[in-house]
Amino acid sequence: MARAPRAGSAVRGSRTGRPIMVLLDLLGRRWALRIIWELRGGPLTFRALREACGDMSPTVLNTRLKELREGELVALDETDGYALTPLGQELLERFLPLVEWAERWAKHG
Repeated sequence: MARAPRAGSAVRGSRTGRPIMVLLDLLGRRWALRIIWELRGGPLTFRALREACGDMSPTVLNTRLKELREGELVALDETDGYALTPLGQELLERFLPLVEWAERWAKHG
């Protein structure tokens, strides 16, 4: 389980060291949440993930995967491919109500 950073310590991936800023940085990165969403069903190889995100270039996919791995949201297993870490799974579970709301909103718009 991830520990909260000590006061004054930097959080990986954040210029400010504040966890909320790390999350906002992630949300601002186009495709990051799409990758997390595609990995919800289990591990995928790079090729399978590329097919699932067909409109994403391989370069962008590789860059976003690197960022997600550095943020400890996605892990790479040489056998199974890319998979969500427990932290990535928790992030996805927390965002499911927002995704469901967005789908309902899109149907009424």
